[in-house]
Amino acid sequence: MTAALLIVGLLGLLLLRINLVLILMAAAVYAHLVWGDGQIAYFVEDVWASMDRELLLAVPLFVLVGQIMGQGEIARRLIGIIVELTRPFPGGLAMATVLSCAAFSSISGSSIVTMLAVGTVLYPALLENGYSRRFAIGALCAGGTLGIVIPPSMPMILYGIVTESSITDLFVAGIGPGLLLTGLFTLYAVLANRSKPRGRFSARALGRALRQGGWAVLLPVILLGGIYSGYFSPTEAAAVAILYAVLVESFIYRELGPRDYVETCVDAGKLLGALFPLIAVAVSINLLLTVNRVPEQLVALALAHVHDSTVFILAVNALLLVMGCFMDTSSAIVIAAPLLQPLAQSYGFSTTQLGIIMVLNLEIGILTPPLGMNLIVAMSAFGERFGFICRAVLPWIVMMLLSLLAVTFLPWIALGLLH
Repeated sequence: MTAALLIVGLLGLLLLRINLVLILMAAAVYAHLVWGDGQIAYFVEDVWASMDRELLLAVPLFVLVGQIMGQGEIARRLIGIIVELTRPFPGGLAMATVLSCAAFSSISGSSIVTMLAVGTVLYPALLENGYSRRFAIGALCAGGTLGIVIPPSMPMILYGIVTESSITDLFVAGIGPGLLLTGLFTLYAVLANRSKPRGRFSARALGRALRQGGWAVLLPVILLGGIYSGYFSPTEAAAVAILYAVLVESFIYRELGPRDYVETCVDAGKLLGALFPLIAVAVSINLLLTVNRVPEQLVALALAHVHDSTVFILAVNALLLVMGCFMDTSSAIVIAAPLLQPLAQSYGFSTTQLGIIMVLNLEIGILTPPLGMNLIVAMSAFGERFGFICRAVLPWIVMMLLSLLAVTFLPWIALGLLH
């Protein structure tokens, strides 16, 4: 009866569009009163314990390095090199858009930051060179989503925290799906724009771009090389990336000053102010569910009614796709991951594979109405109607669904590099 009352109350609050953090906090307090011996103090202790983790330091550090890149010159100079390399290919600027999103994603780990940083440079260039507005917006919205698949990825870090799984393993497992999706996007960009005239390759222009952007290229090399070589932990790599970005922007490119860094820190703080309370309250609820053996009960219930692992994983994909339409990525992960993890393991799916499947599903949610974040941000960034943007991303969503099915039923795409 109490569980039913809790579920009804949560659904009512969601329908009233109450802030999700407040909903989860109310649920946590109610659950502690009913199942936690009536001690609200336990809720406070759980919240404190959930935030007292070294891994959480990686989240603000990666957010901050993405903000610095987007505001300074590093992003623009990195994009300049990619544009010169792709110039002689059919649809070269379209290729450059996708590859620039992939390159920027490998540093920022953020979908919206990637879309805005690359879009600021390449959206006007695409229109000036005869590319359709629909293709340009679709490419930037979809290319931005690569930020949560290509490691280092903020959702992967969050998944690793709430499920207590290896973030490094998640990063390695994200390489294959990230390359697959980038390859599909690039192929589509070329085929859709094959009639566009090719540019002329210029060794002098490439050399100039490399001289201007050489310091920018070193940033992803240092960041990813440090993580995959095992020399840095993800948190240490993010800290090194911030130090490098500040030195380059301040003393080499001389683009950012003290006032710019204050603004950058404020912007990063706004993003984190919405994320950290969500993590704290969600982890408190997860601890309480674990103590009361709720995951074990869900496993027993699922095994009694669903006997085929294929049916299970298809149902999980369907659930996550629906959640992605109505919830942001962080909220969906902190709510669903702790409950789905034991279920997936009971059907033979590893925690790492589930994490990649979850990230791919929620990546699609960023592009699906009514609450797809890239769609909403693109409305103001590019000045287009919501319906137009939804139509622009349709072919890209189809490619993302194909990638999701491939990773679901061909697990070696994600897990091959781990063995």
